[in-house]
Amino acid sequence: MDIMELIKKNKPIIDKEIEKLFPRKTKEWLIYALGKPKYAFDAATIQKGLTDQIWHFLDRGGKRWRPLLMISACKACNGSAKLALRFAPFIELIHEGTLLVDDVEDNADTRRGLPAMHKIYGIDCAINTGNAMYFIPLVLLYKNTLKLSDEKRAKIYDLYAQEMIRLSIGQAMDIWWHKGAKQRISEKAYLQMCAYKTGVLARMAAKLGAILADANKKKVEALGEFGSALGVAFQIQDDILNIAPKSERWGKEIGEDISEGKRTLLVIKALQRLPKKEAKELLAILNSHTKNKRKIKRAIALIKKSGAIDYARKKAKNIVSGAWKELEKMLPENEGKKELQAFARFVIERDI
Repeated sequence: MDIMELIKKNKPIIDKEIEKLFPRKTKEWLIYALGKPKYAFDAATIQKGLTDQIWHFLDRGGKRWRPLLMISACKACNGSAKLALRFAPFIELIHEGTLLVDDVEDNADTRRGLPAMHKIYGIDCAINTGNAMYFIPLVLLYKNTLKLSDEKRAKIYDLYAQEMIRLSIGQAMDIWWHKGAKQRISEKAYLQMCAYKTGVLARMAAKLGAILADANKKKVEALGEFGSALGVAFQIQDDILNIAPKSERWGKEIGEDISEGKRTLLVIKALQRLPKKEAKELLAILNSHTKNKRKIKRAIALIKKSGAIDYARKKAKNIVSGAWKELEKMLPENEGKKELQAFARFVIERDI
């Protein structure tokens, strides 16, 4: 199964669901979601100051693989793909919000080949827009137009709350490290950071699909672990592509992680393997947060010299294959299960 073809086929369908939940023109939506104003909505300002910015970002692209993972997880548990599709915006809007906030925190210059949103609209707008995207999906739950049971809604609320706390914890670790506040980080600590920062949305997606399918607790947790493994592997592959992209379609600056001083698995392994003098040189470049292309190229050369890229690729494959081995035996043979297996291949082989 070609997961990229499946993603391409489902992306416009998922985008339509996002637009149903959060329309491009939000004057009427404001009353639906928030009730009648006590005084008056300045709908034109909300349109310019929030809605247009959200859709500007969404229209840039993105693969939408996380909501598709949620739908596949639901199908794998013999649940309704139609119901799961309605929750596609729940996962995607939160994910897109994390990107806006992350770019502000990293002071990134670009996202998906265009200037980062805070470079266009300002830091204040980017933070507010990103935060709004965390909460807009909850309209699905409190309006409950899909008539979910109170028990199912409670499970989804609990899932959302726990994973969003994990997200902030993972981000805190990442930020503190790339400030240079801690020079040496263990591989296990890095993987835990990834499981919280990047694994959260894939874990939430897989568990949400299982909850919508009324799967038992053991299956929900196993799917969550698989989703987390996908997220960690995705981050490791992202780290590799950041310094050694396979495609010209890579939409970020090459070596952006070096400028930000990020302590990736590649850096951790390189610092372990390089001679002391070269390890010190790599740390100095990372701590300088330089945008000097020559220094960035030197840091990338040191990482490549250490063999860290091959090590990281193998680690990503092992993490995903281990999680799949645990999950595979719990799932019935169906289309959803095949799609989940294809996802495992996708995250460790992607070139963008």
